[in-house]
Amino acid sequence: MKENIDLKELYINFFVSKGHKQIPSSPVVPENDPSVLFNTAGMQPLIPYLMGQEHPYGKRLCDYQKCIRTNDLDEVGDTFHHTFFEMLGNWSLGDYFKKEIIEWSFEFLTKVLNIPVEKLAVTVFAGNDLIPFDEFTYNKWKSLGISEDKIAKTSEDNFWIAGETGPCGPDTEMFYWRSNDEIPNKFDPDDSRWVEIWNDVFMQYEKKQDGTVVELPIKNVDTGMGVERVTAILEGVNDNYLSSIWKDVIDLICNISNKEYNEENQKSIRVIADHLRTAVFILADPAGIRPSNTDQGYILRRLIRRAIRHAKTLGIDLNTDFEAQIANLIINKYKKYYKELEDNKDIILNELTIEKNKFARTLEKGLKEFEKVATKDIDGQTAFHLFDTYGFPLELTIELAEEKNLKVDVEGYNKKFKEHQELSRTASAGKFKGGLSGNSEIETKYHTATHLLNAALKIVLGPDTHQRGSNITEERMRFDFNCDHKLTDEEKKQAEDLVNQWINEGLDVKVEEMSKEDAIKSGAECMFIEKYPDLVTVYTIGNNVSKELCGGPHVKNTKEIGHFTIVKEEASSAGIRRIKAKIS
Repeated sequence: MKENIDLKELYINFFVSKGHKQIPSSPVVPENDPSVLFNTAGMQPLIPYLMGQEHPYGKRLCDYQKCIRTNDLDEVGDTFHHTFFEMLGNWSLGDYFKKEIIEWSFEFLTKVLNIPVEKLAVTVFAGNDLIPFDEFTYNKWKSLGISEDKIAKTSEDNFWIAGETGPCGPDTEMFYWRSNDEIPNKFDPDDSRWVEIWNDVFMQYEKKQDGTVVELPIKNVDTGMGVERVTAILEGVNDNYLSSIWKDVIDLICNISNKEYNEENQKSIRVIADHLRTAVFILADPAGIRPSNTDQGYILRRLIRRAIRHAKTLGIDLNTDFEAQIANLIINKYKKYYKELEDNKDIILNELTIEKNKFARTLEKGLKEFEKVATKDIDGQTAFHLFDTYGFPLELTIELAEEKNLKVDVEGYNKKFKEHQELSRTASAGKFKGGLSGNSEIETKYHTATHLLNAALKIVLGPDTHQRGSNITEERMRFDFNCDHKLTDEEKKQAEDLVNQWINEGLDVKVEEMSKEDAIKSGAECMFIEKYPDLVTVYTIGNNVSKELCGGPHVKNTKEIGHFTIVKEEASSAGIRRIKAKIS
């Protein structure tokens, strides 16, 4: 098929022609969803609007969204896993429903992308004890020309819900036959040659705490299409990294390393390409994330260090500026779509180099540690310690051991590594749990408290103090802000006292929509104004105690919050401090 397809442009133009408004891509670090470290799907930034809040752009929306998923970070190196990806999406917020989106999905696939109908298959919801078979969707696909043999009915894979409770509904997934083999007459969803390329979710029910399901009065449509996967399909390659999205990056890595993209080297080349692209986008984000040992900073550090390990495996000289060369190419490639890459170019390049140099020294320490333990065969625990502490991939440990005629307990290492993965996934599951069912009453109180704390810190530390990130759970809030020093006890007390003063005063929280220009003129707080739409939501607390652009949710009066206590103040990263606080 065609090469260098601009799928983003085709998609946006198509849905704009169907009455949708394009909305800006949100940051990769979510602002109003404390349940996740990163935005993991295109719908995630739209959660308040899927819950019923009116969107400034109306009821029909479309976008391309930056997403990061790290649950399968260790899987990157194959043909299709990526930590950063772009998701295309369009939404109906109580406007059109199944008929329109199924027709448009079929039209886009067959008329715009020119995919032959015989290469398409779909799944529909088969029904369960609570919700009936999605007969409408089944019949709609048939009416468009998809044969019954190419429509599969499934239950578990065709029902969507964000958490334990909340909005939910059936979905229909579209598949493409990605193989040169003869297309079978009957669709088998378990046949890996059929690749999912698009998903339409119909949010028509709400699951209650008692397990019952009721029809929603206002029904939404949420769709998702992955840019990397679909581009590879349209360009006729079975390896995502051979598509036009990656080709120039891969070629540069091959040129730097003087290695070919072949079976021996391709895993390392893919890891470097993927991880450095993700690191570039994290470093460019408004949240100001820097490599560290906690939360998003830990993920960022791990990505950079894994890329460096694989660079060393390819024989790339770590004293060169290889990481800057690759980062520059990525920045230039995406800056047309994401202005923050160009704006934060110096930060990106500087942080990558600092982290590379730190890790290069760690690698040297690891080599010394290896010499200490390499007096006998390497057991699994030791091999994993070299990986976990010093970043030694198993292949490097085996190679060094072979030079000394020693064996490595690979099975023992794999066991330890699997335990490590399970712990990581368990932690991620807890961290990533949430979505539409989040934003409880206590979390709403904490959200308003972050606005008050932001206002208090501006008084205590100066007007140039700004929020750099936040994380809220039902137990506490965490607030990151720019500051060049550790807060004194007096500064912490002043900030805490101000927040409690405003809470006790019972200040009303006013919400209003206005143009972005008017919001700026009114003095509303917003450090990264370019990412907001032309029409914005502004929350004002009291007589301008706090005025911020925000997506909500908030209490109606500060007295609802309770007593505010700063529990801890610490460094988050260079130039960024962190406050942990509770309300009671």
